Amino acid sequence: MITAITNARVFDGERVRGETTVLLDGTRIAAIGGEAPAGADVVDASGATLMPGLIDSHVHASEDGLALALRFGVTTELEMQGMYTKGFREHLLDDDSVADVRSSGFGITPPGGHPSELLPDDFEPAGHGDADSGEPGQDESEDGARHAQGPAPLMPFSSTPAEAVAFVPRLVAAGSDYIKFMVDDGSVEGHPGLPMLDQATLAAGVAEAHRHGMLTIAHTLTVDATRMAVEAGIDGFAHLFMDQPHTDEIIGLIAASGAFVAPCVVLNASMTGVTGSDLADDPRVGSRLTPAWNETLRSSYNRYPQGALGDVLASVKALHDAGVDLLAGTDAAPMPLPFLGGVIHGASVHQELQYLVRAGLTPVQALRAATLTPARRFGLTDRGRIAEGLRADLLLVDGDPTTTIADTLNLRAVWRRGTLTRLAA
Repeated sequence: MITAITNARVFDGERVRGETTVLLDGTRIAAIGGEAPAGADVVDASGATLMPGLIDSHVHASEDGLALALRFGVTTELEMQGMYTKGFREHLLDDDSVADVRSSGFGITPPGGHPSELLPDDFEPAGHGDADSGEPGQDESEDGARHAQGPAPLMPFSSTPAEAVAFVPRLVAAGSDYIKFMVDDGSVEGHPGLPMLDQATLAAGVAEAHRHGMLTIAHTLTVDATRMAVEAGIDGFAHLFMDQPHTDEIIGLIAASGAFVAPCVVLNASMTGVTGSDLADDPRVGSRLTPAWNETLRSSYNRYPQGALGDVLASVKALHDAGVDLLAGTDAAPMPLPFLGGVIHGASVHQELQYLVRAGLTPVQALRAATLTPARRFGLTDRGRIAEGLRADLLLVDGDPTTTIADTLNLRAVWRRGTLTRLAA
């Protein structure tokens, strides 16, 4: 069956096109422009904008989180620490009730290093299941959240260059899509003095990952850690530093390196104590949340109250002006946990887009940060754009987000591989 989306404003991931019709054939985009063929299922998109499904470039996933993301038009999530490596997500590849996912697996960090300080002593992440079974399964918590289960993940604890180098091929073999490095002494999280990768270990790990053709991502929240990662040859940053205002030097170093940055402004705001209550109060958001996710959104990390959101926004603008690729990310937790609050799957991507515009990007530039740019930087050549032959991952919203970014929350329809998504919780 051909689906014809007609009378739409079509933002293709880069620009607004002149054509107003997009044809879907099964899981793919069949054509842009032309007339709806006889017998097609016609969707009249008058007054609405059709755009590529959104990509969240920094999450920690669960099946419940992936389902929530899709209800907000996020059709792909990029996991930056977690379980959803290649073999582990096979049961989700054809599941059009959840967002698609890629994963680093677990990041390279020293024993006792970040993120251990963020978790309670009795906290056990979902997904560790039966380490002897070798088969992914599913667990359901009391609030109905679905979490993956399966064999225990590879934990690449490294304190020396040799250890980091040895873990890289093991991560590749375990199905990591890219390699993440934790460069964090805990100072921003309120735990200064954490064990942290040194320069030699970081550089050796990045070089080994590159030898395996892998993209490398750094977790950094300070200027000094950012500088370390640039010097190591990192390809991208999963965060933006927040310990001090930017300088021309650090912006210049990042720009010259060619690295991308997923600033996760929503996370930095939460770190300073800003909750997501205003977002939760928006009926376009609150109506799609379970009580547990609503409570989490209304909370905050609040571990760095001395941070200045204005400095973060100014750094975003400086990076953009220097030509650095910016990607929209949230750092959403895998399950609704108020102590990791202020950000959630799906809805917080829309707030991140608003923050990018507040920092000085145009709405079109912000939309590219959640569509075209992450697809290009992560080698996802089958998505992030509306073009013939690509996946039919699409979002239809009332209004015009290319001029009013908040219109992205006016969700009318979402398609994942051409399958219409149920938007209600």
